[in-house]
Amino acid sequence: MTVVLLRHASAGRRSDWEGDDRLRPLDCRGHVQAEALREVLLAHAVTRVLSSPYVRCTQTVAPLGLDVESDERLSEGASRLATVALLEELDHAVACTHGDVIENVLGLPLKKGAAAVLDGLQVVEFVAAP
Repeated sequence: MTVVLLRHASAGRRSDWEGDDRLRPLDCRGHVQAEALREVLLAHAVTRVLSSPYVRCTQTVAPLGLDVESDERLSEGASRLATVALLEELDHAVACTHGDVIENVLGLPLKKGAAAVLDGLQVVEFVAAP
């Protein structure tokens, strides 16, 4: 099982956003990061893309040009057990999520736009944020 666990790209500061945080989009830097991630992620032979339904996550993986499957198990606050169960089902996939979910699964943080390539639940490679 190879899965790229990806933290969404830059979306500005939560405190600067008015309204439903689920709708907060990528900022200018985030759009540049998302475009730069395209080649990096496709180089890992991904054929499937899953994402938290939050706008900033779906926008991060949109440049891949693959159908994006929305999954609540990647949303902020998702339980570790639910997220791990999802990741264990996947192969050749990108799973775009949030910082808290990344820390729950990996036990360490990733910067916005960074990723960890997993074989099983073991990190085999880190991908720096563009």
